[in-house]
Amino acid sequence: MIEVSNISKTYGKVRALNDVSMSVAKGEIFGLVGPDGAGKTTLFRILCTLLLPDEGVARVEGFDVVRQMKEIRRRVGYMPGRFSLYQDLTVEENLKFFATLFGTTMAEGYDSIKAIYSQIERFKDRKAGALSGGMKQKLALSCALVHQPSVLFLDEPTTGVDPVSRKEFWEMLAMLRQRGITIVVSTPYIDEVRQCDRVAFLHEGEVKGIDRPDVILERFRDIFNPPGIRREHVAVAGAEDNVIEVSHLVKAFGTFHAVDDISFKVRRGEIFGFLGANGAGKTTAMHILTGLNQPTAGTGTVAGFDIRTEHEQIKKRIGYMSQKFSLYEDLTVAENIRLFGGIYGMSDAEIASKRDAMLEKLHFTEHRNDLVGSLPLGWKQKLAFSVAIFHEPAIVFLDEPTGGVDPATRRQFWELIYDAAGQGITVFVTTHYMDEAEYCDRISIMVDGKISDMGTPEELKRRLNQPDMDHVFTYLARKAKRGD
Repeated sequence: MIEVSNISKTYGKVRALNDVSMSVAKGEIFGLVGPDGAGKTTLFRILCTLLLPDEGVARVEGFDVVRQMKEIRRRVGYMPGRFSLYQDLTVEENLKFFATLFGTTMAEGYDSIKAIYSQIERFKDRKAGALSGGMKQKLALSCALVHQPSVLFLDEPTTGVDPVSRKEFWEMLAMLRQRGITIVVSTPYIDEVRQCDRVAFLHEGEVKGIDRPDVILERFRDIFNPPGIRREHVAVAGAEDNVIEVSHLVKAFGTFHAVDDISFKVRRGEIFGFLGANGAGKTTAMHILTGLNQPTAGTGTVAGFDIRTEHEQIKKRIGYMSQKFSLYEDLTVAENIRLFGGIYGMSDAEIASKRDAMLEKLHFTEHRNDLVGSLPLGWKQKLAFSVAIFHEPAIVFLDEPTGGVDPATRRQFWELIYDAAGQGITVFVTTHYMDEAEYCDRISIMVDGKISDMGTPEELKRRLNQPDMDHVFTYLARKAKRGD
């Protein structure tokens, strides 16, 4: 179905792909894996006729990606890494738009998407931007399938999606393969890599190996399964003090309670994992704690300040890293640091002194004048975290900070988190990676707007009689009753 022969692509001085060759059989689930910046997205875009290769030949179902673009576009579906839908259109409007784009209608393509679309059809009048991650994923897949393609290209389709929704997504892919659809997918999740028939490992634009998942994962285990992090616990002054206290917090939107009567405390220097399925209420609760939203009911303090009346004081004493990359991509590394240092009220001399030390620690010194938009995702995430704690806040809030980042880079990111906690900075983190949940001191798991359970990873596993945090999360999340 797909033949790639000696494809190369260069952006300025960067060689994104270098003499790449591979083939994919009909009905196969073929994985493209590798660290950030390996060239995976560039290859996807070439195969979907969105980019022209500099050298080499690629064919999809026998059609050339340069000379026969229209034939290929009729036959492929594509889910890019970034959310591909129109956030201000409804579910149904998005689907109708993509059907029209491919010269078909919802009615003509309905049978091909029925099994997936029927799960979200009752929300057809809801805007796509208001959907949970799992529902967006199902809608994006429906839009990619509405014209009945024979090949499906999925560029990290489950990034930012909770473990239960990820499992459901891969069940859908297995169903599509049974219908004879060929699937090429990239993913940073090891459990998803294992579900592919074969995997190509890309590194620095080159194919280093193509084989069964177990062979590739073992051969490149330093990338996929780096050594565990050893954390040295440092005595933190005031470690018994609570820097976050929340009592009976509620946030309602009309009759819908996104956050439904939650209470908890977080200590100084603690790494507190705030987990839950998409739509459970985590981000809403975090917005209240960071002063970006007001509660409907309940009380709370952050760094000693009231969440209802003193949110401006709270903002000065916290760092925040959102799900969507929070730096300015058209500014250089050094310009971003200076900008945010100024926003945090730091002097020019203090910014210059701390900037140089930070760049050296990150091994970014020679990249200080690079545009942030040109950096690999993992580098961006480490920089965004370092900027979020540049002013030494009492608490840093991290909303899925490692989404889409490869395991080795995620390990480096958590070393930065451990270092910050050792300095007495409290880390409040949401994540969909259950191996990261194991790194937290304590964890709360939200289900339907409520905290379903809370404790250390060991306490939760023991109390719920589950072997690991993935099973703990799945056990609790499957009890959810609200499907929106």
